[in-house]
Amino acid sequence: DFCCVRIRLPAGIITPQQLSGIARITKKYGAGTAHLTTRQTMEIPHIKIEDLEKLGRALEANGTPVGAEREEIVNITACPGTDRCRLATIDSIGLALEIDRKYFAKDMPVRVRIAISACPNSCVSERLCEIGITGIQQPIRDPGLCTGCGTCVNFCKEGALVVKGGEIVLDRQKCIDCGNCIYICPFHIIKGNPPAYLITVGGKRGRHPAAGRPLVTVTTIDDAHTVIDMVVTWIYRKAWDGRLLGDQLDDIGFDTLKKDIFKRIQPENVISGPEIQ
Repeated sequence: DFCCVRIRLPAGIITPQQLSGIARITKKYGAGTAHLTTRQTMEIPHIKIEDLEKLGRALEANGTPVGAEREEIVNITACPGTDRCRLATIDSIGLALEIDRKYFAKDMPVRVRIAISACPNSCVSERLCEIGITGIQQPIRDPGLCTGCGTCVNFCKEGALVVKGGEIVLDRQKCIDCGNCIYICPFHIIKGNPPAYLITVGGKRGRHPAAGRPLVTVTTIDDAHTVIDMVVTWIYRKAWDGRLLGDQLDDIGFDTLKKDIFKRIQPENVISGPEIQ
């Protein structure tokens, strides 16, 4: 006899005024409590059916309208990013807000979650979403200038930096391009390529979680937007309802999508892409 109403909060950001408004709305229409969800938004539980329209109007006036939940593009999530995290490589919040403005609540054949993490620490589990964006930065080492102090070796969590013959060597197979060694170097000898955007598709949560497939890594935010546009259009046109996106990637042409993206993006702006025969 009651409903639970989810709110739209792009990247989980809310002003003090909106927060006070939700408190008043929750007290008036709900049971006096709100629920913080795992996807950076809020729910108001125990709403009477006859109050739904009045609640919707109140939330709209508060700047926190009713959110999307079913076969749509739902609340966009993001880590703090360069706004307030020393490990971040990209502005994840700015990117999330832009994607939200373009695509939030778009009808889709499957539910589409989009999340952005500003580094491979993946604090918002973006690779478990239908579309994930991860900020990366590839280190550039100059062995001729390295003092061999070992600070970066001790700091690297992947064991990608080792000492061999008195020199520090980078193992590219182990490196995940987090960029941490660039900033920890006390002599500023380790440099880095510009931050880039790794885009994955088809991640799954739920009973059988799985990471999404790497699609492409691009070096500009404009190209990141282009790729997201192409992926959303591809899902909208090709995906089937009743199945998770991650379970139908091959059936709907994931490899073809990769090739189309590689043709669209300038080669110098792509770090990784499909093999074009």
